[in-house]
Amino acid sequence: MAEKHYVVQGATCQCKLSKDTSATDILQVKTQSKHYANDKDGADKLIATDKEIGQTFKKNTFGQCKNQPAGSDFLPCMVQITKWSDPYDKVTLSNQGKPLLETSKASCAMGTPDSIIIKDHGQVAEVSKKNVENTDSEVNAQLFPGIDVSNLERINTQLPIKA
Repeated sequence: MAEKHYVVQGATCQCKLSKDTSATDILQVKTQSKHYANDKDGADKLIATDKEIGQTFKKNTFGQCKNQPAGSDFLPCMVQITKWSDPYDKVTLSNQGKPLLETSKASCAMGTPDSIIIKDHGQVAEVSKKNVENTDSEVNAQLFPGIDVSNLERINTQLPIKA
């Protein structure tokens, strides 16, 4: 799994069959509520799995669908995920699903196989107090020039670091 990220709630997806090539929608995790990635509080970043089937997006549309012509235009896209391909098959979560990776793709009932791609996996790096404590003092001096990181309580009031 080198250099691939788990996909989490809030990931941005795009369909290659959308008339609007910049249209995106936000993935919502509806099949599990236990497993989080890059979310120390376990509140926002649920891990998406290949069990996210059906209407699992925020708007459930990517605009107009090129696979549904209607005269001189196209019918509205109504996303209906039927299958995810290429999940991380070495892990199974409590919902019996395999975690999605940023390279996973979805098939829609209206589209062709693997027509929906993941544009952004949804994870965001957060610097925590523990990260600063575990980092070499020379690296901290480069990351936080002019700040004495040996007193972490003082840092928390000066920098937007989540404790």
